[in-house]
Amino acid sequence: MNFISIQNIDSLENWVKQALKIKKNPLKNKKLGKNKTLGMLFFNSSLRTRLSTQKAAMNLGMNVIVMNFNSEGWTLEFEDGAVMNQGSSEHIKEAAAVVSQYCDIIAIRAFAGLVDKEKDNAETVISGFLKYASVPVVNMESATGHPMQSLADAITMAEHKTPHRPKVVLTWAPHPRALPQAVPNSFVEMMQKQENMDFVITHPKGYELNPEITKDSKIEYDQDKAFENADFIYAKNWSNYKEYGQITNSDPNWTVTAAKMKLTNNAKFMHCLPVRRNVIVTDEVIDSENSVVIEQANNRTYSAQLVLQKILENVK
Repeated sequence: MNFISIQNIDSLENWVKQALKIKKNPLKNKKLGKNKTLGMLFFNSSLRTRLSTQKAAMNLGMNVIVMNFNSEGWTLEFEDGAVMNQGSSEHIKEAAAVVSQYCDIIAIRAFAGLVDKEKDNAETVISGFLKYASVPVVNMESATGHPMQSLADAITMAEHKTPHRPKVVLTWAPHPRALPQAVPNSFVEMMQKQENMDFVITHPKGYELNPEITKDSKIEYDQDKAFENADFIYAKNWSNYKEYGQITNSDPNWTVTAAKMKLTNNAKFMHCLPVRRNVIVTDEVIDSENSVVIEQANNRTYSAQLVLQKILENVK
């Protein structure tokens, strides 16, 4: 069993219920991972993902090996048939096979390069390990998705469920750097699995996500209109998908402010973190009692623990 995408979840409702049970007693299955090793390979920086996934593994009794490839590993070659007379020192064929001998599960974090859309959509790093590793592979954020984050988001919304059919809004916000589409992609896919929720994506015209992911999700280009009567506001920046990896809009009017939150139904504010204060969201909003960003970060442990637990239960 691999966990690469939100699409690997058969029943989101059941997974959320299981995660909430784990949260109540995180050490219940401490023996499940005994004598098992999780290898965590980071091709990019991390805070919440690294610490929460490592804690989740420890809660299950696993040993954990962490390696930062950018500073500690050989430069990997992913192209089959490559003549390796340039910068790459080791091929994914050997690297994945070797790591598989040391670990029972391999978890990988590798961001989009935001230069070559075709290459990013091909998920070069994750796909290489899936092809050549002999143990399960877990996505800790790839070029196009961050499924464990979105599972944590689903857990958080379940804990703050409303008595009525909730309205959830994913809003683009400005950022000084070009950011990938991974988090919003997985959030959209997660929301498409939600029943009895109204979902709206709002962003400037031209900032549409991959249409193969958004499908028939509602898009509203007027942020104020989108915010009306919302119960959850999820703010996130992403760079332009059509003009790939470019920043074509930095309009500060898209920053989430207290005035905009007043348009909502006393909505909870969500963000995956890290967040640029007073760029993505004002201090007044993120520091308010309706901000659940710290709870979201806490739930990263239980989303990761559920994923690892399910894999361990299937490992012979």
